[in-house]
Amino acid sequence: MALLAIDLGPARARTLFPGVMACAVVAAAAGFLGQHYGAPVLLFALLLGMAMNFLSADGPCAPGIEFCARSVLRIGVALLGLRITFEQVVALGWGPVLMVVASVAITITLSMVVARALGFQSLFGLLTGGATAICGASAALALSAALPAHPLKERATLFTVIGVSALSTFAMVAYPMIVHALGLNPQQAGIFLGGTIHDVAQVVGAGYSLSPETGDAATLVKLLRVAMLLPVIVVAALITRARNAADGQADSAQRPPLLPGFAVAFAVLVAINSTGWVPHALRDVGNDASRWCLVAAIAGIGMKSQLKELVTVGIKPVALMIGETVFLAALTLAMLRWIA
Repeated sequence: MALLAIDLGPARARTLFPGVMACAVVAAAAGFLGQHYGAPVLLFALLLGMAMNFLSADGPCAPGIEFCARSVLRIGVALLGLRITFEQVVALGWGPVLMVVASVAITITLSMVVARALGFQSLFGLLTGGATAICGASAALALSAALPAHPLKERATLFTVIGVSALSTFAMVAYPMIVHALGLNPQQAGIFLGGTIHDVAQVVGAGYSLSPETGDAATLVKLLRVAMLLPVIVVAALITRARNAADGQADSAQRPPLLPGFAVAFAVLVAINSTGWVPHALRDVGNDASRWCLVAAIAGIGMKSQLKELVTVGIKPVALMIGETVFLAALTLAMLRWIA
């Protein structure tokens, strides 16, 4: 699929092979444990991957682990489109759409205000708030590319990526327990998980660990948040142009696409699946491939997790991101009562 074009020539394949095999072994082990102990396969993959964190250091496995954590993840999410139809999207109603727009706008605005109050630039609040409210590390990288140059921008971006990944991993484990404690039904649970967890992989992991219906709803709501990356990046780009206007400089840096290819591919497959023309056997193959891609991707994300690096930064940035995460969860729960 052109939207998910990946360079897998012979040389590239040899480079990726060790890391991909490491993720595949973890995925197979997670599948075995899940079948025999009745626990979520994706959670086992995450924990086993974190136990093999040393493989993600510079070495033969690093490129393949990165490939699984990014490219294989995108393939897996795109193939989830074969599970979903427009009929399911319509069943969600306008409520989740309005909830996503409101929660993203409010979270980012408040983050900019609080960041300024803590002594940071408001753009740091835009970076962390955007990562929290939209789609985690990918949003952080996309927004960083769109924001004006600054001596501390790379450090701020690195912290945001690490922080949002750690918080998203925590949320993947903790939020399903909150769902059970609150007694939410599958659709409500999916809206909550999709509207609060930062990264796509962890949304998928948390949602499908509860039930297929919850996973489908969580994925749909999450991709609504991903779509919000477009207007937020436009705002960031406008800020950059305004700040560069005084110098007469054009922003020529290469930026990531406004909408990730996997989100577009997901929507295309939903449209195709909604026609009813996709054979049942082909849907089953796509669903199985999606599941294994996601398990391998979660294993890669676990291997890449560097939670100890969070202790090297000051308490204020950590408090800001934790506060953003808690605020988003509380806001979503408050709005959930009105939409589901």
